Amino acid sequence: MKRSKTLLCGAALSALLLFAPAAFAGPPLLCHPFDTAGAPSLEWGGRGWNEASRNYDLSKLVANTGVLLTPQTPVIARMETLRRAAIYASRDGQIARNLAASLESRVAKATTPDAKALALFDAGYYAETLQDIVRLQGYDMPGVGKADTAALRAIVAKGDGSVRIGQALALRPNDPAMNFAAALVATADERKTDVASHTRLARAGVGRDRLVALNIGKISQ
Repeated sequence: MKRSKTLLCGAALSALLLFAPAAFAGPPLLCHPFDTAGAPSLEWGGRGWNEASRNYDLSKLVANTGVLLTPQTPVIARMETLRRAAIYASRDGQIARNLAASLESRVAKATTPDAKALALFDAGYYAETLQDIVRLQGYDMPGVGKADTAALRAIVAKGDGSVRIGQALALRPNDPAMNFAAALVATADERKTDVASHTRLARAGVGRDRLVALNIGKISQ
């Protein structure tokens, strides 16, 4: 099952690149679940990238996500939780808006540079993952299921998530995991120069971050 799902997503990426190379470079924030080395995340229905639990209680998504995004949670584990959260939230526009608002409120409440960096990263990465979901809806490809695309577009239009990630990196410029994330976001946005610079910083830090070492192969460059 895992292999078939991986091949399916790979086929979707190949088709997207074939038919729209200038407009869309695939959904790199969605298609490949991150290896968190067992760190906790939101419940999931299967091992495939889009096999969300059909019975997940969306009313608990905002609270559950907040509990998982602690100051001690590694950046890669945050990325996997936000990937799952975005897929769940895409089903319901109000839930998606509530989660965006909750993440933004953390930015305002942060009292230390490190807390601010993590809050900015979370808000930005969530927005960018929603953007990947919106992009995926424009193609007749295996996706995340029914999504409230209009609501997601409205959330994304409120601000560029990559700007938030850039603000986070200004506070933690040598963080290999944040640079890894920024490289994936730049890949989705087709910002080749940024992909190269963030990839270089991410690879330089693999010896300092075990989770980056486990996931660095997800960067195509």
